[in-house]
Amino acid sequence: MRVVSLVPSLTEAVAVTAPGLLVGVTDWCTHPPGLDAVRIGGTKNPDVAAVLRLRPDLVIANEEENRPADLAALRAGGAEVLVTEVRGLEQGLSEPARVLAGCGLARPEWLDRAAAAWAALPEPGERVPAVIPVWRRPWMVLGRDTFAGDLLARLGVRNVYADHPERYPRIPLDGPGGLRSAGARLVVLPDEPYRFTADDGPEAFPGLPAALVDGRALTWYGPSLEAAPAVLGAALGAALGRVLPGGGHQGAHHP
Repeated sequence: MRVVSLVPSLTEAVAVTAPGLLVGVTDWCTHPPGLDAVRIGGTKNPDVAAVLRLRPDLVIANEEENRPADLAALRAGGAEVLVTEVRGLEQGLSEPARVLAGCGLARPEWLDRAAAAWAALPEPGERVPAVIPVWRRPWMVLGRDTFAGDLLARLGVRNVYADHPERYPRIPLDGPGGLRSAGARLVVLPDEPYRFTADDGPEAFPGLPAALVDGRALTWYGPSLEAAPAVLGAALGAALGRVLPGGGHQGAHHP
């Protein structure tokens, strides 16, 4: 088959399972390193004509990452488009399996290992209330019904905006209802889509421990899911100075 992926997570899933199957990927598809495929633009602005010129048997997309207008244009050009929806861990495990089956591939061992790693987590006790920014200028955070929010919940973190009507609401830093007055005891700062660092993010939340986490471990649903419980658990535990379900800690970090 000739496959084009418009979703970085699923690019990695296909490439690791069947090297050479992908003929086109987005500019944001960074894993696995050294991927040999034509770059066809971004997830939000793919070059539809370039995709069609690759004569794909299947285009892989996601309802959140890709625009309906682009997917409609691909279908109008004769491409078969498989659209995924991932809003929690269960879908994060089942949708890659569906994509791989659509590519004519059997369920890979890495997916079974990823499922086992998450199933082995103990049930968390009291969850730590946290804000989870995903962008700055303006501030945007995880809201309801998100894959990353579900992973954090399984690791002992309670998203204080989990009941917000929007999935990625814009919340001011200060003022009524602002991030600093949300009752959080932790701020979780991933390095994607916004690249939060020790010098860019924690200083906005004085007095709160800050967990700087691997954005791929938090938001990608692919082979990284296998190590994600340990990777995220270690970062969260380090920030709080205690052990969380996913892994150990290395001492507290306070901005």
